[in-house]
Amino acid sequence: MSRPTLTLAQGAKATRVLGVGSTQPDRIVTNDELSEHMDTNDQWIRDRVGIVERRFAAEDERLVDMAVTAGAKALADAGVAPSEVDTVIVPNCTMPAPIPNAAAQVADRIGIKAAGAFDLNAACAGFCYGLGVASDLIRAGSARKVLVIGAEKLTDVVDPADRSTAIIFADGAGAALVGPSEEPGIGPVAWGSAGDLVDMIYMRDNRYIFQEGQPVFRWATTQIAPVAMRAVELAGLELSDIDVLIPHQANLRIVEAIAKRLRAKGARDDMVVADDIRYSGNTSSASIPMALDHMRAAGTVKRGDVVLTVGFGAGLSYAGQVLVCP
Repeated sequence: MSRPTLTLAQGAKATRVLGVGSTQPDRIVTNDELSEHMDTNDQWIRDRVGIVERRFAAEDERLVDMAVTAGAKALADAGVAPSEVDTVIVPNCTMPAPIPNAAAQVADRIGIKAAGAFDLNAACAGFCYGLGVASDLIRAGSARKVLVIGAEKLTDVVDPADRSTAIIFADGAGAALVGPSEEPGIGPVAWGSAGDLVDMIYMRDNRYIFQEGQPVFRWATTQIAPVAMRAVELAGLELSDIDVLIPHQANLRIVEAIAKRLRAKGARDDMVVADDIRYSGNTSSASIPMALDHMRAAGTVKRGDVVLTVGFGAGLSYAGQVLVCP
């Protein structure tokens, strides 16, 4: 069976993901542990958001530390030396201060000297945004190889007593190295924002994440599947061409609802759907590259598979993109 081929605008350079890597903190936090500190229990959490356990970083484990580890793994996976990389993008929404940014620190520690380096805050859609920017930088000739690292330490901005957020969010980092290719391996990004919904998810008193759970759920389950379909259309493919769906790992019920809608519109019944949230929690911009790396290690996604990604956060930004698994 021949593989579907992504298409690009006439004259556009082709790019692809050359390698991926991820890391998670050592500390595993179970639902039972959380129930010791708040009014909840294991079954309620599983039913509500589909999470069995998540990872929390140690107090002295920084977002930059996790990003360095994930980024170095992506380079090793691609067999590319740091000297070959000229740009580093770190999508995140949890750096403790806006200055200095994470990207310059990460680049230096990995050994990527004098790199173009910037952070990108599109929250849970951050990796899709970062991958789109990386691909376009290479297509435009502004960069040769770009390292994109979604990294978050969400436990720094979650109220441990807030049942609506403390059961969901977690820490980790995932990375992808993007470079030129003979054949298209990354499709155009389909993106947008819902600025009229900023009161659904925001930082309360500049300290803790607040979200309106039910409105966010309704928005995500109705508005995100069309974004994913638009990404497939921009890549010149059909939904039936998609082997694997990796949505942002926000909530298992949301993930399953998006997959159901896509199958109703033509996606295959055997399309593999990421459920990394079960054991990783919601890691915002890190969730898509982490899930891709975990699934590849498990053999549920293979080299050459056509992967549909979509990231979203109500009131923030959303994006979808097709890529070919390295």
